Amino acid sequence: MLRTALRNVLAHKARLLMTALAVLLGVAFVSGTLVFGDTVAHAFRSASAASLQGVAVSVRAAQPATAPDGGEEAPAPDTSGNGDSQRTTALDTALARKIGQLPGVASVRPTVHGEATVAGKDGRPVSAESTRQHLATNYVPGKDGKDRRYPLKAGRGPAAADELALDARTADKAGYRIGDTLRFALDGPVLTKKLVGVVSTDDPRVTAGGTLTLFDTRTAQQLFLHPGEFDELAVAAQDGTDERALTDRVRALLPAKGVQAIGGADLAGEQSAQIARNTRSLTKTLLVFAGIALFVGAFLIANTFTMLIAQRSRDIALMRAVGASRRQVVRAVLIEAALLGLVASAAGFALGLGIATALRPLLNTTGAGLPDGPLVITPAAPLASLAVGVVVTVLAAWLPSRKAAKIAPVAALSSVDQAPPGRALRVRNVLGTLLTGAGTLVMLYVSTLKTSKESHLMLAMLGSALTLGSVIVLAPLLSRPLITLAGKVTTRLCGVSGKLAKENALRNPRRTAATASALMIGLALITGLTVGGHSAQRAMAKEATQGLTADYKVTNSTARGLDKDTAAKVARVPGVAAAAPVTSTGLDTQGEYAVLTGTDPTAFGKAARLDVRAGSLRDIGTGKIAVSDAFARRTGLGVGDTLDVELGSGAASGKTQRKTLAVVAVYAKTRAADDALGTLTDVLPYADSQELENVLVKAEPGRAAGLERKIRAALGDNPLLKVRSQEQLIQENNGPVTTVLNMMYGLLGMAVVIAVLGVVNTLAMSVFERTRELGMLRAVGLDRSGVKRMVRLESVVISLFGAVLGIATGTFLAWAGGSLTTSSMQEYEMVLPWGRLALFLALALAIGVLAAIWPARRAAGLNMLRAIQPH
Repeated sequence: MLRTALRNVLAHKARLLMTALAVLLGVAFVSGTLVFGDTVAHAFRSASAASLQGVAVSVRAAQPATAPDGGEEAPAPDTSGNGDSQRTTALDTALARKIGQLPGVASVRPTVHGEATVAGKDGRPVSAESTRQHLATNYVPGKDGKDRRYPLKAGRGPAAADELALDARTADKAGYRIGDTLRFALDGPVLTKKLVGVVSTDDPRVTAGGTLTLFDTRTAQQLFLHPGEFDELAVAAQDGTDERALTDRVRALLPAKGVQAIGGADLAGEQSAQIARNTRSLTKTLLVFAGIALFVGAFLIANTFTMLIAQRSRDIALMRAVGASRRQVVRAVLIEAALLGLVASAAGFALGLGIATALRPLLNTTGAGLPDGPLVITPAAPLASLAVGVVVTVLAAWLPSRKAAKIAPVAALSSVDQAPPGRALRVRNVLGTLLTGAGTLVMLYVSTLKTSKESHLMLAMLGSALTLGSVIVLAPLLSRPLITLAGKVTTRLCGVSGKLAKENALRNPRRTAATASALMIGLALITGLTVGGHSAQRAMAKEATQGLTADYKVTNSTARGLDKDTAAKVARVPGVAAAAPVTSTGLDTQGEYAVLTGTDPTAFGKAARLDVRAGSLRDIGTGKIAVSDAFARRTGLGVGDTLDVELGSGAASGKTQRKTLAVVAVYAKTRAADDALGTLTDVLPYADSQELENVLVKAEPGRAAGLERKIRAALGDNPLLKVRSQEQLIQENNGPVTTVLNMMYGLLGMAVVIAVLGVVNTLAMSVFERTRELGMLRAVGLDRSGVKRMVRLESVVISLFGAVLGIATGTFLAWAGGSLTTSSMQEYEMVLPWGRLALFLALALAIGVLAAIWPARRAAGLNMLRAIQPH
């Protein structure tokens, strides 16, 4: 049986090529993901090891704030330069000196951490994306005047208050050269210093697009801490020193509270564990899409083996007749599948190495911040890839092998292709109906849920899987009416060729359904993502500009806010019709919490649009507010009522006050005005930062173009400023969704490619199967162009059938699952992107035409006389 399996593989190389490609692509995705995960983890560990090189003990604050990327949170430096609002730590020069005198200590590197936003020559940040890091620290020269952590590429290290150094990538991007004067901001006014050095760094936050600014130690302390203080003391040990004993000696010197000492080994272990957790989640996400690709590939494999077995039914019958048992037949088919899976998996692993290499720069374009490093291949990656490919191929071939073993020898010798038994299709239809009912009920229940809790998400995933499974099972039943309807069109347009194409597609509903289902799965997932993503983007666009008529919105990229006189400066810019200052604070009345927005009512009326339900916004003044209709309903307030409130956010603002406010108007709630609207005088003293949150700018008619540049100039070209139009606000809001959608399109594209291979393979094998039939058609007058047209139309009909099922299923899933976003996105409602859906149908049409090129040429090229000869 092994020789038989080998002979069958070698005898049908062309027919198995597409199946091998499907396995190859699926395994490539799996192997690429595994190698990519190992490579990224190794690169992070290497970068971490480089930063910890020579660090035996790290002395730092006991609970440092951590940024979202795992780095230290940027400090809140004093903008005036006098240090009054700077952070204070217990790490000072005296402590560093004491630690340096301990036995076994080779050196102590004191470090200051901060953030500095460097301006380009156009006044904007060199790295403007919100995901970029603007790191700043101190340059610590050794005896040779150089800092080993930041090797110099040009110039020298900063040594005076008016000097700084940059990383090489930032300097090149901005076009700065040694001797240039740079503008940068910490959390306030713009500062200027001279560029004296350019350094290299392997910090992944910088290599992924961030910036690094270096100051001398004294200047860094003045900017971010206090003179003589540090954020971290990195202790290097002398050769032969026991690290744990040194850590204990350092701990004995530390203050009782606020400072901790961590051994280098423990610190490396903690960072390695954190890296493993971070990379594991990314790897799991990519493996999900690899699983989808393999699942789609399983349809192609099963379809191929089903057709091969039907075509080899005479061979199987002879084997049975000469004594082969059913078990031996099954074994022969499974060995054939295993050999195919093994070869394809090996090739897939090789292709996966290319995918792993390409993934890192691709993800870094989205701000992932993945460090550079060599490709890492652990034994687990190739072994898992080979195992997955072989197992999927064997499992997909198992049912066809059992079907082959059940063929009676006499029946097989008398017929080449038998229609599926009616009983089997009836059982399948009943099972599909039950699955459809279960999936529909689950998704209808999901559509009533309004929160995205983990349990709700899991339920939605279960309902989606049941729905997709039910469509796959019912596809043979659904194929007849849909393909018959399409056949009427093809018959009317293409005559006999169109009618023959319809009959060929309907000849074996199970085969047609399996071919179309592969395409259906990919398009269902892509359609669901497209409809859900498009609807979310529309909702986010509404929320970003809800109630705004302003042409620009001025904000600060840090949490500090804008100076109180910002609106007055903007109002004096030529072309500005109104500049409305906006800030907010908490409002608590009888246990009901709300957000009170403070502004200049006159300017706000020009920059925002409120739908007034009662009273007049012109009556807003000191002690007089307008409330939203939602807040009015919750509290029972109306025009003319008064309410006792506590203004301020408690501990956050550090200042609260009880006041009595009068309600003079009620408006429809909008994001621009939150729950209540009052004057800046009533609100600003109790805001968290006691500064403006933003300024809304309304331009004079016809003068909005180019106003952004003038506003920035009026505000000192501070790189921390954001001056965004409504279009830019929408783009910024939609940016994360767009990035995720584009990534998922690319990942799901692999499944669509495999589905296309399935259409090609089915048609090619169907042409071989119908050799005599095609010869007879040629003999009775159907020319070569008619044969090509027939095969093309059959391909188009199958592709459109899969596309219609996929688009309909994906739209239903997006509608049902969309309700889970309403709690975080109140403006969400499903909006069908008709243009993209039409594009998907056109894509299916193109897939059908392209997939039929080779099979159609092969069919048209058959020799008529040889084709009709009995075999």
